[in-house]
Amino acid sequence: MNKRADYLSWDEYFMGIALLSSYRSKDPNTQVGACIVNEHNKIMSVGYNGFPIGCSDDEFPWDREGDPYDTKYPYVCHAELNAILNNDGSSLSGCRIYVALFPCNECAKAIIQSGIKEVVYLSDKYANTPMTRASKRMFIAAGVKLTKLTLNRDSIVIDFDEAKV
Repeated sequence: MNKRADYLSWDEYFMGIALLSSYRSKDPNTQVGACIVNEHNKIMSVGYNGFPIGCSDDEFPWDREGDPYDTKYPYVCHAELNAILNNDGSSLSGCRIYVALFPCNECAKAIIQSGIKEVVYLSDKYANTPMTRASKRMFIAAGVKLTKLTLNRDSIVIDFDEAKV
């Protein structure tokens, strides 16, 4: 008997973890997850976008428009920053981070400062915005590799009922 042929590649696995993590986000509009992995393919940390610990997601705003004070933007911690902060204190130097959405400029700073050396992403839908252009400028200057992931499959299905058998 031969081994299974349809197992996940490392990239599919880690991007799948990032996407699964995004399901923890309570943001009604945008859910993003992140997975940080070291050179030995060991997961160092995961994160998703949400409010900081102690800031109730029932009391802080989720709005996207209006007075900035009353929108989510000054309060939400992005998935990349959450993953960096959720790390147990181990060095992230040389790691790579998997995210569905290309990082903003604020997350780019944290990624660079933490020593992460590669960003693996699926979508760059904000590519032409000043913040994303600033991210790329910083990543290039800091020598961070940018990899747009192309996958050989469209989906990974997790079936809880099947696992019970």
